[in-house]
Amino acid sequence: MSRSVYMNGKYVSEKDAKISIFDSALMFGDMVFEMTRSFNKKQFKMREHLERLYAGIKILRIPMKTTIEQMEKICGEVVEKNDPYFEKTDEHRLMINVSRGPLAIYSPVFDGKLEPTLVIADFPLKWTVSGMGKLFDSGINAVITSQRAIPSNLLDAKIKNRSRLHYQMANIEASQFKGENNWALLLDPDGFVAEGTGDNFFIVKDGVIMTPEGRNILRGISREYVFELAGMMGLECVEKNMEQYDVYTADEAFMTGTPFCILPVTKLNGVTIGKGVMGKTTKKLLDKWGETVGVDIISQIKKFNKETEGLKGVAGPTPYRFGEPE
Repeated sequence: MSRSVYMNGKYVSEKDAKISIFDSALMFGDMVFEMTRSFNKKQFKMREHLERLYAGIKILRIPMKTTIEQMEKICGEVVEKNDPYFEKTDEHRLMINVSRGPLAIYSPVFDGKLEPTLVIADFPLKWTVSGMGKLFDSGINAVITSQRAIPSNLLDAKIKNRSRLHYQMANIEASQFKGENNWALLLDPDGFVAEGTGDNFFIVKDGVIMTPEGRNILRGISREYVFELAGMMGLECVEKNMEQYDVYTADEAFMTGTPFCILPVTKLNGVTIGKGVMGKTTKKLLDKWGETVGVDIISQIKKFNKETEGLKGVAGPTPYRFGEPE
C-alpha cells in the first residue's frame, strides 16, 4: 500500500497516476493548478487557493462541473486517505491540477466521452523544501535574468497556469551564475522588478514593506498573507513599482512562497542587500506567521532537511539545477 492520487473520481497509486498524451495540458500547457500546504497537518488558506483556481477555470472556460465546495471536500478526503502513509511530523502538500481534458479531435479514442482532467496529489512537503533550510541563514542571491516576465496582456500571470517555459528559461540562466543559492528574479517589460519563478518578491526600506504591483505577476496567496500579517503588526505594506536600484539600496528583502512561507534575499546579482542577513522586519513577519499557525517554520524546514539529507537517491535536473549531475 502507498499514497494514492485522485483522478476524475477514482484513486490510483502515485506510480500509476497518468494523464492522456492527447490531453490539452500536454498539447498547449492548458492547465491551471494550485499547490497548498498544511501546518500541523491542517491545510492553510485552502479556500483562497481554490478561489484562485476557479478564477482560472472560469477565464480559460474549462467546463468543470465539480463545484468549489465539492473540490474542497475532495481535497480533504485526499489528505485523510493518504495521512496513514505520512510520518507524524510530515506536512501535506497538495497539488491540484485541472485541464480541459483530451482535445475534441481525439474523441473517438475515448468513445466520445470527453471531460476535464482533475488530478489531486498529496506529497510530503519536506521534499519540496529540501535544501532550503540553509537559506534562512545564508539568504538567497536574487539574479536578474535576461528572460523577462510576460506582460499580462500577452499571458496573464494572475492565472496560475502550467505554461511556464519562461520561468524555466530564467531558472536555467540563474543556474549559470557564479556561486550558490541563486534564484531568478524577473523584470517586467518596463524594467520594473516583477517576481521570481514561483515566488513573490518584497523589500523593506525605512520600516516600510514594499512589493511589486500586482500587474504582471502571480498574486500569491503567501504574498497576500504578508499584507495580513503586516496589518496585525501595525506595519506599513504597499505595492509599488521598483527598480533594481531600489533593491540594491533596500534595508532588507525576501521572497514568499507556499512551501517555505518567507525566505530572506541577502544579495542581488552578488551585491549585498542591507547587512547581508535576514532583516529584523523579515524575521518579525516570519515569527508572526509561525505564531498564527502554531509552527516554528524555520525549525520545521531545517528538521525536514536533516530527514531528507542523503536520501534523495536521484541525480539529474531539478527546478534549480540543469545539465549533467556532478
